[in-house]
Amino acid sequence: MTAPAAPAISPAESAGAARVATAGQWRLMWWRFRRHKLAMLGLVVTTLIYLTAIFAGFVAPVPPDKTNARYTYAPPQAIHFLGHDGFAFAPHVHGYKVELDPVALRRTFVVDPEKIIPIGLFVKGPTHTVLGLLETDRHLFGPVNPRDPFFLLGADRLGRDVFSRTVFGAQISMSIGLVGVTLSLIIGTLLGGLSGYLGGWVDASIQRLIEVIRSIPTIPLWMGLAASVPLTWHPLAVYFAITIILSLVGWTTIARIVRGKFLSLREEDFVTAAILDGAPRMRVITVHMLPSMTSYIIAATTLAIPIMILSETALSFIGLGLQPPLISWGVLLKEAQNIRSLATAPWLLAPGIAVVVAVLSLSFLGDGLRDAADPYQR
Repeated sequence: MTAPAAPAISPAESAGAARVATAGQWRLMWWRFRRHKLAMLGLVVTTLIYLTAIFAGFVAPVPPDKTNARYTYAPPQAIHFLGHDGFAFAPHVHGYKVELDPVALRRTFVVDPEKIIPIGLFVKGPTHTVLGLLETDRHLFGPVNPRDPFFLLGADRLGRDVFSRTVFGAQISMSIGLVGVTLSLIIGTLLGGLSGYLGGWVDASIQRLIEVIRSIPTIPLWMGLAASVPLTWHPLAVYFAITIILSLVGWTTIARIVRGKFLSLREEDFVTAAILDGAPRMRVITVHMLPSMTSYIIAATTLAIPIMILSETALSFIGLGLQPPLISWGVLLKEAQNIRSLATAPWLLAPGIAVVVAVLSLSFLGDGLRDAADPYQR
């Protein structure tokens, strides 16, 4: 009986197979990552958030500390793109009129459709500095007349623009995640690498230390460490102190991942060859072993950034983290702690939405990197 003939392989399939066979690890990782749609979305959103934080002065219509007592707790203004005739493209928002609440006997702001405030792109406004180098008065968008009220996400109790403060809050909330994870990465890689490579009593000691830290409830540990920061410190010093506190708590997960990879890599032939060739231990670790797990470290680092952001937000929200005049999403959410504020100005929760978007985008990005970390896995 004749065996069935093997299916013919087209030239395109043959070329594709040859391209995959000769591709490097990083290119294979990119191809695998690109197929993860949520990860690509997370990459785009995360990039936009960091660009917004870098160019906060350009994106925000007004400075974050600009107050206006005439518009305390002013509601958000919706953007309208068409004029009154419904055909002409004329971006604008409606102004406000003040009414008296007959029950609470206090003034309230109501959007007045009769007051038209034109808005545009690259409009003039308060002067700001781009990247600390270029001074300009141009903003991405805003009212054509800088004196007109413009509160895209409403105003707080001092008449400050919530949107502008949320944009500037991204600078600290997103940077504290990067700086904190960088410190955690250094500590975790060093201790995890020594634990997995040396083994013995070094491994046992480091693992017991990790278990002790992980057994302590996280929130009481944060509260105790944050409460030890003196109140007389400069806000910038408090920022670095909170970053170090989060790093001292967050390095254990990365250390466990690095240890597991080192335990498997130290038995590989290329590591054995380096040892037999007389390479020092640190050279074996830094030159031969660490580059083999770079992709895993990147994935673990990306997944750790959202935890850092949530930690800073929680500490600042309960009053043990950053304090004004520093602006972070956690500091801004303190404005929404009381029921009265939420009842009269629910838009003060806008920084919380920014936290959710940032954490979800970073989580999707980390999931995609974790799946792409081993491009040879089918």
